[in-house]
Amino acid sequence: MQRIILTIVLFLSFFLESFAQIEEMHDFSVEIDGQSLPTYRCDVDMHDVQQASWCQFDMGKPVKVRIVKHGIAAKNNGKDVAVLPSRFGIKPDFENDSTISFMLSEPHYLSIEWNGDRKHNLHLFADKPETETYDGTEPRLINWQGEANKDVFIKNARIIYFGPGIHQPKDLIMGQQTGDIKIPSNTTVYLASGAVVKGKLVVDHAKNVRILGRGVLDHPLRGVEITHSQNVLVEGITIVNPVHYTVYGGQSKNVTIRNIKSFSRHGWSDGIDLMSCQNVLIEDVFLRNSDDCIALYNHRWWFWGDTKNITVRRATLWADVAHPFHLGTHGDDRSEKGETLTNVLFSECDVLNEDGDGVFTIRCGDKNRISNIRFDNIRVDYLEKGRLFNLQVYFSDKYNRAPGNYVRNVYFSNIEFLGDKSRLQSDVWSDFDSQHRVSDVHFTNIFVNGQPVTPFAERGR
Repeated sequence: MQRIILTIVLFLSFFLESFAQIEEMHDFSVEIDGQSLPTYRCDVDMHDVQQASWCQFDMGKPVKVRIVKHGIAAKNNGKDVAVLPSRFGIKPDFENDSTISFMLSEPHYLSIEWNGDRKHNLHLFADKPETETYDGTEPRLINWQGEANKDVFIKNARIIYFGPGIHQPKDLIMGQQTGDIKIPSNTTVYLASGAVVKGKLVVDHAKNVRILGRGVLDHPLRGVEITHSQNVLVEGITIVNPVHYTVYGGQSKNVTIRNIKSFSRHGWSDGIDLMSCQNVLIEDVFLRNSDDCIALYNHRWWFWGDTKNITVRRATLWADVAHPFHLGTHGDDRSEKGETLTNVLFSECDVLNEDGDGVFTIRCGDKNRISNIRFDNIRVDYLEKGRLFNLQVYFSDKYNRAPGNYVRNVYFSNIEFLGDKSRLQSDVWSDFDSQHRVSDVHFTNIFVNGQPVTPFAERGR
């Protein structure tokens, strides 16, 4: 079958890895193997909006990172600098009180924090080199090997290319004044490094869509919408300060979200929210949001059906407001049995902040049935205030029209909290009544400041 290529090149200009009209920050200077990189502004924390910095690069071999903090020196003889997540064990060397360096052996997403300042920190994003790139000049075949299901994107593929520079929705031939950039089926969307797209990408009633690259979605209404669609990949891009969700998924199947970076500071500007979605993989993402980082629901708004087979791994989550993990709440209260949220795995994740009512929050309303949920190998480096575990079958006047049915078969293993123990509040385990309960919850290897604990032991759970 003949391959049809559609390449759309808009406002093509070259910025040598820099992002036009994204405000540069000068709190930090960054060098990678002696090469200077620009740093950019991101707004964080809706309750006390501040300007932090971020920087990104690709690496295919170990690199030396050198960082200078301008205008302030480290305390404690130049030693009060944290490189998080702590999981990676990165201990910087100090050239002086304002300059650190360290070797980075493999790609990671990091937070560099001077003197405990978490609202003016440096977010350092190191990615693997891109394996698939486009230059907007001529079509070429996609040599996509070694992973299942990739061949579905090759047949009749079209490529929509955003080169370095600014792309306004009103200038897009497929766009709307609302800021929607609608992506048809069988399409690859490529945001080149230096591309700034000021609109949201909409995948609706489509299949076989890929969104790739190192470009930025800047201040969209939402970042990426995936609704009533299947076989969708979102990989590599950065979403800066969406008004609403970073990735919004509704009643879709076979979705992969990989290597995306996100900042948000508005109310309800969640990270990744999925409603009635199935067969989803989320991996190697960094989400700093002023609402839930990852939320899984059943029915909400225009989406119906169960949520199942969701895997989240190697996610770094920073909830300036609300929860890193939030499951349940919304569902189909009108059906006799309700909907099911099941077969969910979170593994090898890092939490850099929580400011809600639970790092691990499962609140089951609207006749939901929640089961087979696993959290394994999760490290919590910091929380402003809150608790680790919040497990409820409940009814909320604000969000529900019926209580949930049950929460059962939930497994927590290898969970470690390394922050200030005095900030921890009591965990919550709450049944709605004797017929609507939380049951069969299992805890293995739970540690607080290095000491083993048994959650809810005092209640005989």
